[in-house]
Amino acid sequence: MGALPIYRWRLAPDGYATRRQLRAQGLRPGGQDVAAQLERPRRRRPPLVAYLYRVDLAKPVRPMTPGRWAALAKASAARRLCPACRTDAGYVIPASLGMCVTCAYPDPADPPRSV
Repeated sequence: MGALPIYRWRLAPDGYATRRQLRAQGLRPGGQDVAAQLERPRRRRPPLVAYLYRVDLAKPVRPMTPGRWAALAKASAARRLCPACRTDAGYVIPASLGMCVTCAYPDPADPPRSV
């Protein structure tokens, strides 16, 4: 395989798309190699690079099975569970805190929460 064709930002020919663009069309690369790349120049830094795939070789996205839906729901629920108070916070627990905001920054006026 030779060198990849390089296009400037927003100047790629029709028939090429990034992974996100393929996904928006309900497609996936489907095992094909990168066909080209885009480069967006930046001042005093290396250019931003985006890889392009051929749309005509892309395959449809595989549908979600009931098992995959269940696994995704279980993983999402685990990210919302506070390890300190063992309650569902209703949002994804920030990794920087490692617990829900209520446990990380308790209000001194509130009574302590029972575990």
